[in-house]
Amino acid sequence: MTYPDPYSRPTPDRFIRRWLVITASVAALMLLWQFLPAIEAWFSPREAAERTVTPRGDLAADEKATIELFDKSRASVVYITTAQLVRDAWSRNVFSVPRGTGSGFIWDEAGHVVTNFHVIQGASSATVKLADGRDYQAVLVGTSPAHDIAVLKIGVGFKRPPAVPVGTSVDLKVGQKVFAIGNPFGLDWTLTTGIVSALDRTLDGEGGGPAIDHLIQTDAAINPGNSGGPLLDSAGRLIGINTAIYSPSGASAGIGFSVPVDTVMRVVPQIIKTGKYIRPALGIEVDEQLNARLQALIGSKGVFVLRVTPGSAAQKAGLTGVDVGPQGISPGDRIVSIDGSTVDDVAQLLARLDDKKVGDVVILSVDRAGKSREVQVELQPGV
Repeated sequence: MTYPDPYSRPTPDRFIRRWLVITASVAALMLLWQFLPAIEAWFSPREAAERTVTPRGDLAADEKATIELFDKSRASVVYITTAQLVRDAWSRNVFSVPRGTGSGFIWDEAGHVVTNFHVIQGASSATVKLADGRDYQAVLVGTSPAHDIAVLKIGVGFKRPPAVPVGTSVDLKVGQKVFAIGNPFGLDWTLTTGIVSALDRTLDGEGGGPAIDHLIQTDAAINPGNSGGPLLDSAGRLIGINTAIYSPSGASAGIGFSVPVDTVMRVVPQIIKTGKYIRPALGIEVDEQLNARLQALIGSKGVFVLRVTPGSAAQKAGLTGVDVGPQGISPGDRIVSIDGSTVDDVAQLLARLDDKKVGDVVILSVDRAGKSREVQVELQPGV
């Protein structure tokens, strides 16, 4: 390219200056744009314009129902704090330190409070706080670790809190609404909602303890501190006790579990009456590990009777256990079902028995030496 006038040819310095001017202009415009609201506010009148409130209108029917349910149920829910005695390593003095918090609910007018066993496990004392702010020292009535249920008692002399209405869990349907009230992370009397996500779930017990069966699964938010609180249906009736969550992080992941109220109705009255829950039993000895080995040996499921307790209901019904004689080991009876419900292993046998009561007559389907037969057994108190 040629230039007629040598002085009109752009030099590098002129080219740089031109781009600097353009860049500075763009930057100035951007800065002005950023400060434009502030400049506008500076020159605007200092008086703020009044805003009118937009009418809300009536609440939706489901909102009204939820609010009413919480208002009616709140007084039946309690906040539980526990403490533990510890000994100072240097002074050897014993003192009380906070241990944890949880939830519970009023069971009856006598002041019985139902919560989870793991809420009070290892504690030396528990304080129950009512919805109206009153605090009471609780006395432990009894527990059933196999169901993660504990019963406390408080002495309310006047203005007694109402007992929670009791419903049923056998007729629950996946998809129906549920409501959980409790004290997650110490935030007292919190309401969360969800649905029944699944039924008849089983969780393994902690530390090798017995599994908890027939649990209700829900997506209602259940967090640490909700344990022991009530799970309610849309009528405000108790349908379960919130007991556990599945969570990789420790917080709610939308998978919570509740002990069904049908189990609570079977366990709690017995704890109140005797201080413990006595499981119905057959009067036989079984072992999970040996049972698994015998199953693998013969290739069949069921529960092998290892020994029949003398004088037990099982002996009266004619059941036999493993016999060791000159001819070798005879496996004895193998229980395959109770009242038509299959029994695959020891845990399932205990779960089937736990659905019954002491004194109930059950029909066992048993296999002996390849031959099936049915026997009737009247359930006796377990050890």
